[in-house]
Amino acid sequence: MSTTHEHTASAPLPLRSRAAQIGVGLALAVLMICTRGQHFASVDALPSASWAVFFLAGALLRPGWSFPALFLLSSALDLGSLAQGRITDWCLSPAYWALAFAYGALWFGGRIYARAHRDAWSAVPRLALVLLATSVAAYLISKGGFYFLSGRYPDASLAGFLERVPQYYPRSLGTLAGYVGAGFAVYALARLAGQRQRVGAAA
Repeated sequence: MSTTHEHTASAPLPLRSRAAQIGVGLALAVLMICTRGQHFASVDALPSASWAVFFLAGALLRPGWSFPALFLLSSALDLGSLAQGRITDWCLSPAYWALAFAYGALWFGGRIYARAHRDAWSAVPRLALVLLATSVAAYLISKGGFYFLSGRYPDASLAGFLERVPQYYPRSLGTLAGYVGAGFAVYALARLAGQRQRVGAAA
């Protein structure tokens, strides 16, 4: 009869290899740098991967400090873009700190999914459900916080906020799903390559 510790040790996520965690952590940081805001290293053709970065960090990385580290990176990129005059202060209001809770929801969603993940196609519906629930929470916190608390909308109302949801939420969900799907596709290919390598070494 297996124990909880044995079940946790055999779970594929979060990643167990220190080298893999370092590599993934650096890759996620680079992805955020290249897609967030407008600065010296950004790629304007790519949508922001920030939501996906926090979700994937929660699912793939073990250290809890990965969350504050990534949030500090995102804030530094925003402040750097502002200092360079590449963005305005429109989004940098007191409501900016709602992002910490929104990104926390995404990171925690990744943590929840990691417990349910299996290296099989049957995990895809689970991933889709967790992504949907997590994205709704993140959207309500980040966009709702900005709409109601930033002071940019003097006539803010619940009806006004709900009218904006169909316009902006589908794009946020699509971007999140696209990046997370690509991230797990890379993960699956890496696992497959590792298995083939082990089989070849044992032959």
